[in-house]
Amino acid sequence: MLPSLWLVFFFNLFSNIFLSQNVLCQCFMHSSGFQSAGAVYNCVTCQYDSCEFPLDCPGMDINATENSRTQMWCEVPFLLPEDIQVIWRVAEVKTQQVDQFKEVTAGVDRLYSIPSTSLQHQGTYQCEIFSGQRSIVRLYFYLTVTPEVSSGHTELQEIFDLSLLPGGRLLPDPGASACCVLLSLPLLLTACLTALFLLLFLSLG
Repeated sequence: MLPSLWLVFFFNLFSNIFLSQNVLCQCFMHSSGFQSAGAVYNCVTCQYDSCEFPLDCPGMDINATENSRTQMWCEVPFLLPEDIQVIWRVAEVKTQQVDQFKEVTAGVDRLYSIPSTSLQHQGTYQCEIFSGQRSIVRLYFYLTVTPEVSSGHTELQEIFDLSLLPGGRLLPDPGASACCVLLSLPLLLTACLTALFLLLFLSLG
């Protein structure tokens, strides 16, 4: 009977030692809110170390047309502490390398808005949420800006009008003779037809 008790004692002892060396509690974001108690068990100090790194969320692609309004929301699917601070940063390329971002605004507003989007606004936008000195989460937005088509049509039309007619004039001079007016009619008709075909080609393309 006595040997059996010793066997049970040593079995429990070694089991506890094994478990103490392999306890690992992953920090996590729960749907009920940010878990500040999330930590990793340190077997050397027999203490729980708090999570030091923020949660990086996957990037979101955003497509915008030039001169339109663009809005980005720094929203997460879990509750946040009340004392948060939001920092918005931007990088000129598509990346998640933190050293390539420049800070553009800091405060409590989780909305970043661009009233009139231009080609210079294209790039990656990062929002980072802090609670005190602790970083909770980072979100990334990849903004692609498409040039406005109508402005390109207008510029091409102006260039075409100025290049086809002598001196950039659509009509002959008021003091010109009837003969000169008749001679300029085929040229004017050619210019009108060319401009018409150009507009038709641009509308189909």
